[in-house]
Amino acid sequence: DKVAIWRDRVADLPGKRVGIAWAGAKNHPRDRYRSIALDRLIWLAGLPEISFVSLQKGEAAEQIKTAPPGLILHDWTDELNDLSDTAALIDTLDLVLAVDTSVIHLAGALGKPVWLLNRFDPDWRWMMDREDSPWYPTLKQFRQPQVGDWESVLKRVRAELMALPA
Repeated sequence: DKVAIWRDRVADLPGKRVGIAWAGAKNHPRDRYRSIALDRLIWLAGLPEISFVSLQKGEAAEQIKTAPPGLILHDWTDELNDLSDTAALIDTLDLVLAVDTSVIHLAGALGKPVWLLNRFDPDWRWMMDREDSPWYPTLKQFRQPQVGDWESVLKRVRAELMALPA
């Protein structure tokens, strides 16, 4: 029932519907390495035929108020009260793009195409020297080539989003 409700809500969004979460919980010991400030996502602004849907909860969601110019985020997160609500919304999306948070694991477990924006020295789950994941067959990793280099990651993501078939 929840999926049907979300399917109706997102039906009018043009192009590919891409869920996005840019930050994890601040109390995570490595959060400063895995989370991105929303303004760093300027590289995703203005993409034609992409509708971004916020999956960001918590304090970082406040950054939507000052999103970079051209980065339009459809935000219904105040209606996401638990993981079943989030799962229902994710089920209606074409792709999920996020840093290493529960959103990645939820999308992967649902079998949705999911792109992980990963730090240079990832959590053990993501292994080294590979872009896929044995845990989630639909996951693709975009790892920093050097510590703190989100720009390279986001430029690559932008190019791959632009290359997605309509």
